[in-house]
Amino acid sequence: MDDDLGQHVEVPRTVRRVVSIVPSLTETVAVTAPGLLAGATDWCTHPAGLDVPRIRGTKNPDVAAIAALRPDVVLANEEENRAADLAAMRDAGLAVWVTRVRTVPEAFTSLLRMLTAACRLDVPGWLPAAERAWAGVSGVPRGRAVVPIWRRPWMVVGRDTFTGDVLSRLGVVNAYAGHDERYPKVPLDELLAATPDLVVLPDEPYLFTADDGPEAFPGVPAALVNGRLLTWYGPSLVDAPRLLTAQLDTAAPHRSL
Repeated sequence: MDDDLGQHVEVPRTVRRVVSIVPSLTETVAVTAPGLLAGATDWCTHPAGLDVPRIRGTKNPDVAAIAALRPDVVLANEEENRAADLAAMRDAGLAVWVTRVRTVPEAFTSLLRMLTAACRLDVPGWLPAAERAWAGVSGVPRGRAVVPIWRRPWMVVGRDTFTGDVLSRLGVVNAYAGHDERYPKVPLDELLAATPDLVVLPDEPYLFTADDGPEAFPGVPAALVNGRLLTWYGPSLVDAPRLLTAQLDTAAPHRSL
């Protein structure tokens, strides 16, 4: 069978051990079939109390350690993980299933295939619940926004991203949706010159807080949002539209002192 990139993956008829090198996919498997997860990265923080062997990070997985765990399949993502690491795992004889998600509907399709085809699981109840939750989103207009994901240097969400699609469905127009790059570096003066109606500041990958981020955008309403809800696809999709809407609604202008 083929993964999201069209790569053929030899998955055994019965899957008993899964290693995930993507935090959102780790949560997906751990919530759906807790006993299936045999390993995860140091960055896999959900569900709370996850107790599995750790195999370093998403960008530097320990291929030898992964192979030693004897997984039936390794779950990866074309954006989170490096092609060289995926190739090294395949060279080690591991079955590597790679997801590719740029929109909310793609997330549902990808997760369904991954769980049923790559992990040999039944469809979990949370997946149709998440689809229903997003089908009910009203998308009340909230204006144009810049969405930083890093500072020093400033980086923002650009074109063709899952995060951008999530926000658009919640009524937020990404000011950089038409940029040539998916995550462009943009100087702060250019971000301010874009005259956004809103700045959306997630707490990952950069940890923006009330004291670190809003002050750079004086007079612009700032919404501090949960980065996991904004960027992860998995069980968090069930509550994401409701909780993100509430967080966006708390946006208030920050003024210079």
